Order: sequence, then structure tokens, then C-alpha cells
Amino acid sequence: MVKKNSQFKEGEIVVYPKHGVGEVIRIETMEIANIKTNFYVVKMEQSKLIIRVPTEKLEQVGLRRISSKKIIEEVFNILKLRPKIRRIMWSRRAQEYDAKIFSGDPIKIAEVVRDLFRKTSQAEQSYSERQMFQVAIERLAREVAAVEKTDYFQSTEKIESILRNK
Repeated sequence: MVKKNSQFKEGEIVVYPKHGVGEVIRIETMEIANIKTNFYVVKMEQSKLIIRVPTEKLEQVGLRRISSKKIIEEVFNILKLRPKIRRIMWSRRAQEYDAKIFSGDPIKIAEVVRDLFRKTSQAEQSYSERQMFQVAIERLAREVAAVEKTDYFQSTEKIESILRNK
């Protein structure tokens, strides 16, 4: 049986849950304390970050291929639903949203985007709600852009237009 994340190729677009969408720029071997280890070198375009992921730690860090078109369609369907606003303290909700964003799961991130989106006619959001919305929509838009082979701005516009028109 082949693991779903068994091998990535150079040039492949991947998702690192803690940082978002990146590209495998090379696969290298390094020797640390007399132990040879293979690493995927992933360039995170949005944060100008280079991350080395040991090939045997893929499961632990959650490095995965970008979503399928089918999953992105599901994301758009979630964005069209009514927001689920739970009446609990913001600090508790913020923890839940944070966990969803850093899970790297586009479905969970779409739920955060949907729940935190405000139309101009709605009540003003707190600074931390706006910040969290920005992080979530950026993550989602970058993955949508990678899947649909468009750019970040086009995918952000598409997501916002779905949210505005529901």
C-alpha cells in the first residue's frame, strides 16, 4: 500500500498546514549527528520562507498535495451557506477558528471564512476578528489559486463575490 503523501516531486505545489501553500523546490540529503536524512525543501511564496521537511515526518507535519477540483467545489458550496455564529465568548471561538485555519483543511478554513465574513451593511468586527478573517481568506485563496491555476487576487475576488452574493 502506498501512503498518500509518499513522494513529492520538485516543482510540485503542496500545502503545509502551519504556513499555507508552497512549492517543493528541491529534495536534499543532509547529515545531522551522523544520520543521513532526506528533506523536502519547500518555498512558501507568501511569507518568503524556506522550510525543510524531513521525508519521514510528512504525516506529523501534515504536508499534503493541493486539493482536488472536487474539494474546491465543496469549499465554494460551504461559502454559500449561512454563517454559523456560536454564541460563546470570542476567545473560545477564536481558538476554534485558529485550530481550523492551522489544520490546513480547506473545508474547515472555508467555514472560518464564511463565519467571519461581514457585508458592509452588517455590524463592525473587532480587530482580532478582521485579522483572523484575513489569515483564513489568504490561506483559502492561495489554495484555490493553485488548484484553478489563477492568481491569488483572482481567487480572493471569486471567494469574496460568492460571500457577497449569498
